[in-house]
Amino acid sequence: MSSGSTDESSDGNSGSAASAQPLSIGEVAARTGLSVHALRFYEREGLLVGPVRRSSGGRRQYAAFDVEWLLICVKLRESGMPLADLKRFAALVRQGPGNEAERLRLLDAHRLRVDAQIRALEECRSVITWKVGVYAEHLARGAAGGLWDPTAT
Repeated sequence: MSSGSTDESSDGNSGSAASAQPLSIGEVAARTGLSVHALRFYEREGLLVGPVRRSSGGRRQYAAFDVEWLLICVKLRESGMPLADLKRFAALVRQGPGNEAERLRLLDAHRLRVDAQIRALEECRSVITWKVGVYAEHLARGAAGGLWDPTAT
């Protein structure tokens, strides 16, 4: 990785990280919504784009770009990106320039999966909305007749 950038400024480095105060693991947990345990896991699994610095006492010291990167990771995981793909993406970013096409392929494949999930959820929402309407109509009329009743014979 060159000049402290994780993947251009839009992927994790605002450019001012070098002068910022280091952040403790607790501060990073609060800013990212990840637990301290999860942050240690991310480090162990190679999901960060740079090494986590340590204080003279051995405490982790994170930079602002680590938080920015972790916020991207959180969204990728929340959207269902497999851990293996996230590891691959982090490894590509760590390698630096020259593999942007591979990064794009990985992210685009994930975007297509997310788009498919969104379509499926929209179909589910349509069924739920229809069923809510059926129940609301029956309740407004004061009659439950015609609704599924497993006790009816």
